[in-house]
Amino acid sequence: MTANELRTKYLEFFKSKDHAIIPSASLIPENDPTVLFTTAGMHPLAPYLMGEKHPLGQRLANCQKCIRTSDINEVGNNRHLTFFEMLGNWSLGEYFKKEAIEWSWEFLTSKEWLAMDPHRLYVTVFMGNENSGQDTESIEVWKKVFASVEIEAEVCPYNTKIAGNKNYRIFPMPAKDNWWGPAGETGPCGPCTEMYYDTEPRLGALQKTFDEEINDFRVMEFWNDVFMEFNKIADGKYEKLAAKNVDTGMGLERAISVLNGKKDAFDNELFWPLFEKIEELSGKKYDSHNSPHPPLNLRGGENINPPQPSFTKEGEDTVRAMRIIADHIKAATFILADEKGLTPSNVGAGYVLRRLIRRAVRYGKQLGIDEIFTFKIAEEVIKIYQDTYAELKKNKEFIVNQLVKEEEKFDETLEKGLKELEKMKPEKIAPFSSKSFMTGYGLSGDDLFNLYSTYGFPIEMSLEEIKKLYQEYNQKQVVNTVELSKDDEDRILQQFHEALKKHQELSRTASAGMFKGGLADASEATVRYHTAAHLMLAALRQVLGENVVQKGSNITPERLRFDFSHSEKMTPEQIKQVEDIVNEQIKKDLPVSFEEMTLEEAKAKGAMGVFESKYGERVKVYSVGSKNGGMSSVEICGGPHVERTGVLGKFKITKEESSSAGVRRIKAVLE
Repeated sequence: MTANELRTKYLEFFKSKDHAIIPSASLIPENDPTVLFTTAGMHPLAPYLMGEKHPLGQRLANCQKCIRTSDINEVGNNRHLTFFEMLGNWSLGEYFKKEAIEWSWEFLTSKEWLAMDPHRLYVTVFMGNENSGQDTESIEVWKKVFASVEIEAEVCPYNTKIAGNKNYRIFPMPAKDNWWGPAGETGPCGPCTEMYYDTEPRLGALQKTFDEEINDFRVMEFWNDVFMEFNKIADGKYEKLAAKNVDTGMGLERAISVLNGKKDAFDNELFWPLFEKIEELSGKKYDSHNSPHPPLNLRGGENINPPQPSFTKEGEDTVRAMRIIADHIKAATFILADEKGLTPSNVGAGYVLRRLIRRAVRYGKQLGIDEIFTFKIAEEVIKIYQDTYAELKKNKEFIVNQLVKEEEKFDETLEKGLKELEKMKPEKIAPFSSKSFMTGYGLSGDDLFNLYSTYGFPIEMSLEEIKKLYQEYNQKQVVNTVELSKDDEDRILQQFHEALKKHQELSRTASAGMFKGGLADASEATVRYHTAAHLMLAALRQVLGENVVQKGSNITPERLRFDFSHSEKMTPEQIKQVEDIVNEQIKKDLPVSFEEMTLEEAKAKGAMGVFESKYGERVKVYSVGSKNGGMSSVEICGGPHVERTGVLGKFKITKEESSSAGVRRIKAVLE
């Protein structure tokens, strides 16, 4: 089964269950300060999960592009990805656990759809804690669906060895595994049930605890049904929600791999061309069997998986490096293709983009690739996905230019870092004996962290350079050979990561102060700023011209931050004009109204909609002011908004600055 086939089947299935199909939203969330990227299909739907009415109804499904960096250090094993596609379906206060589980089972096992072998399926459920009891409702539904194929599903006690009991199918797990949310301090949350597939049935029945089988990569999680039935309130307590939501997600890459008899999220047509290009550039092979190789196209039954190829240590390092390069450049390509026009930088999402590109370059150098190469991988990514995601082909020139530019910058950075490291070189290295590595070299982990934070010089490269220094030193010595032991290396890495952790905590603290709350909390102050942003965009277009479109925003209860397309710095006169226009509309105490209409009707009405893709065929169009009054704001938006402009207060622009090439940024407050 190909990725296109799975996407099509999934959406067709849920369309048959009366779900409206909505497009993938932007990778960079609008008005959600809690995350830098869209990490799951639910992020663009946050207002609707909080109670806002969706124009297309209560049942929705889509294939959502996602970026998740929390597992970035795990990328390189057989299942963790930075960029992935999430097939999801939602119930906004309509159906719940029974339907969600039964439909998951039907889609997975029925011959009409995926025809997966039910004997290879296992599920986890929430085991309960002080906030909520065990999810017995899901357990009972799972028992019934397993019974439909004559499997007498039993519940395996937590942390108990399976020991060949083929009836152990349902595994209660703690909150860290099977409780979702809330996204912030408060909000909707609830238990979830996850589906796993046995990737190596040839080995017979499972034997270890389920946790151990997961960690040994014997079973692969690929689908998660989240049941939002609680609301976490400010005092940390949980209350039942009046309207319960379902939020599910199937990882497309993992799913097509296990469907084709693989145990590896990289072993599919979404990665093979990338590995082939990396092999060509590096002269190294992806594995001992000259992978990539075609899929087995087998599913169901026993003994379908051939033994996995065995790797030498060098082979394992090569495979890991190639996976990281392919994954990171794929993620960077999709980020650069996004409508928001994000570029590499030293802050926020731009910093993550920079880190992905530079990490890929570093592993490219490890494979012996010395030329500028990331754009060549990106070109392969574009070929794979361009028929599904048109923005890749549309923005190809921008993607290639940014990758080349960033790789050239990184080469300069490495040169500067090497020079700084050279300055730190001691005149004489003390013999080790029982002394630590850092005593011998005269540096601390903090020194190497400063090198990393100031010049972007990776810690791994610092260690490599220091090892070279010791090799040079030893070549000149007759006695007192100096070595870098594993303990010495662990010690410096520990110091480095302690400094990094401290830096991250400070950054999070600062970020929490800057981005307290957010649109998703629908607080009164945030809603006021959200409405003010609509007025400001209309005013900007009146003052600067209709070339101005929204490029991004971040709205909190304390201020609004707004990015828009414009090539020149605004003059003080232009800033004042915008302020005056907005304040005039506030003073008039105009009504704020909305209508539901088709996307085409909204466009015919002249509605602005930079982020319209996430709404689908029917949209909400909010209107403020009137053209007869000199200015009007008509925008496609999911809300929420104030009812009248008079409650906004006085609008004041506090800062106007460059955000990136061709994009300006305004910060404003309501006084």
